[in-house]
Amino acid sequence: MQHKTAFKFFISSCIAILFFHVSLAQIVIEPPTVPGFYDDISKIKKADSSIKLKVTAIHLIGNKKTKNYIILRELPFKDGDSLNISNLLDTLKQARYQVYNINLFSEVEVTPVIKSAHELEINVKVLEKWFVYPTPQFQLADRNFNVWWNTYHRDFNRVIYGVKFVHYNFSGRGDQLRIYLLNGYSRHFLFSYAAPYSNAKLTQGFSVSGGYTQNREITVKQAEQDSLVQFTNTGFVGENWFLNLTYQSRKGFFSRSTYGLRFTYINLNDSIIYPKYNPHYFNSDKSSAGIIDLSYSYRYANVDNINYPLKGKIYGLTILKRGLKWRGGVNMLSLSGFSSRYIPHGQHWYSMAQFYTKVILPFYQPYINQRSLGFSDFYLRGLEYYQIDGVAAAVAKYTLKKKLLSFHINVPFHIKAVPRIPFAFYAKTYADAGYAYIQKEFNVGLNNRLLYSGGFGIDLLSLYDLSLNLEYSFNQLGEKGIFLHGKVGF
Repeated sequence: MQHKTAFKFFISSCIAILFFHVSLAQIVIEPPTVPGFYDDISKIKKADSSIKLKVTAIHLIGNKKTKNYIILRELPFKDGDSLNISNLLDTLKQARYQVYNINLFSEVEVTPVIKSAHELEINVKVLEKWFVYPTPQFQLADRNFNVWWNTYHRDFNRVIYGVKFVHYNFSGRGDQLRIYLLNGYSRHFLFSYAAPYSNAKLTQGFSVSGGYTQNREITVKQAEQDSLVQFTNTGFVGENWFLNLTYQSRKGFFSRSTYGLRFTYINLNDSIIYPKYNPHYFNSDKSSAGIIDLSYSYRYANVDNINYPLKGKIYGLTILKRGLKWRGGVNMLSLSGFSSRYIPHGQHWYSMAQFYTKVILPFYQPYINQRSLGFSDFYLRGLEYYQIDGVAAAVAKYTLKKKLLSFHINVPFHIKAVPRIPFAFYAKTYADAGYAYIQKEFNVGLNNRLLYSGGFGIDLLSLYDLSLNLEYSFNQLGEKGIFLHGKVGF
């Protein structure tokens, strides 16, 4: 019975995703105005819009570290191609979006140089970001800033500190090397290396990561009124180590498939699985577990700015099989999907519609597999303080925003990588709705009921696509407050 219910839930969620794509796709938006250095193109286009211009050369300017073929791989044309004059401007804009979205450059310019009535050259000028960051770290142990600030009253004993070394372009091929050495409320020793372009055709990639973590606090169950029961002790109460391997295939510009294999070993304080806390934590009489995850993810992304989109669409699907069996212990099958559409309306007005869904089978799951609303982007604005467990969940979000102003401040010192710091401000209003299903024996408050919230706020977008979101939200429980979110695009 639960399999039929899960199937219906997932199918209805997928239909909702399709509805977002179909309904929003009907809105016809004129392309943004492009700065006018294309006088020659306009003249040729007026004479004959069917004319094709042959690309006789592509000049790359400004990439000191990044290999030429990494940039050329993202261009929707190559040397020797013929481009129709009627959609040349759109092609050049698309080229800029695709080069910018590999997250290696803070500025990208793609400009044509008309050589004759039938030939042109194209200049691609980039400004590389800083790639090496040996930086001190100060992180919060809690799910988000709002929980730390209000629930735990800005307790500095709940912080994690240390050092992070990251190289975002290790060999000039967009490969990333990360090393974390962190102490404090939790300990983390982590490393990862990701090479998105590992074959000659630049269509395959891989990553490898591993680490060891110790925690002083473990969330063991959800209590009444959706509060969380935390297990703490005088020392560390849990530890885990993991090894993760992935293979990635990206044959076009916008789609990629990722296959993953992960092994995690978790060892907890024995008291956690006692009846006082949660004997269902692992669905076993042991306080430790070795977990194997097999996953497949598909993602499509075609937007103007991957870190703060205003135009385009992103959607994806993930299938995760945990454990090698189908029942008992930590075994599960998870299906999740998401869809986001970004619509410019002109006059600096923009809409964003997002949908997320997740189903876990079988429905009877250990606590470690019941995480649902309240993590990453899978939450309702205005319900940030709540972790809502579930085995089937869905969230829909809508945002309407208006760009207020933008400007930049020149850096007084001569720094090639950062000649100026840009700022852009967006005012917004939004509404969210969501639902998380869980079996009745685990229902403690906000499960199995429609949730909704709304609010308004300000987004600040700055250097390297750093975004700070100041939001005033309210929810159906009569709660309201100011929430702060942040993200950096590197």
